Amino acid sequence: MVFRKNGLLSFVIIASVIILVSAVAFGQQTQSQPQTKDYEGTVKAAVAHYLYIPQAQGLDIFVAGSVQGGLENLVGKEVRVKASPIADKPNLILAESIEIKEGAAYTSVYTRSAEPDFAGYLSPHDREGYAALNITNINKPEEWEGKEKVKVYGKLQTSKVKEGGQEKEVTHIVLTDKKGKEIGRVIVNGLSDYANFYLKKLRLFDKFWFYLEVTDQVDKRVRARTRELFSGNVVFVGLF
Repeated sequence: MVFRKNGLLSFVIIASVIILVSAVAFGQQTQSQPQTKDYEGTVKAAVAHYLYIPQAQGLDIFVAGSVQGGLENLVGKEVRVKASPIADKPNLILAESIEIKEGAAYTSVYTRSAEPDFAGYLSPHDREGYAALNITNINKPEEWEGKEKVKVYGKLQTSKVKEGGQEKEVTHIVLTDKKGKEIGRVIVNGLSDYANFYLKKLRLFDKFWFYLEVTDQVDKRVRARTRELFSGNVVFVGLF
């Protein structure tokens, strides 16, 4: 009788373990399968691999591949995007398919067939590693020197300068004080696709925080003449 009870108890324990393991395995399998969702709206910005429609509500859409007619040509058009979440990139979703609305019907212009390459993307977490500079005077280099990753608040400006008898375009971030008086300038060597995407996405604003990887410092004598402080590559643009 004792044997039967012990045998029954062992059977119940083993069965419970099997059910528990199966439930955990099923849960993990379910979590590993991304849930796609449809987003419908008008495209407001499209650069390189990035797409923005307001209906995505705080999410940027990443397109891994070529779109028929070009991604940039989607701007101003009504689309339906089927996208899935990206586990380690909470502000991005991955486009699985894109359709353009033509009349009452939708026409497919993209179906994902490749894995995404996120080179150049800057996550919200990594942005915390960029020091916010408070520059007050071009004669206070201690306010910006010695830092490799910085962010400055200013306005992007492109102008033509003469160099060796020829004109060339130079892009600066113009820094001003509270009264709008120019303090100094940062030379922009390059602008990443992700930064350019945000410039277009935030088109209604004219001043931003520019996240830069510093490449060089401007000589003191040149700085006194041009008000240029340092040069760098812009990797992201935001309102904070």
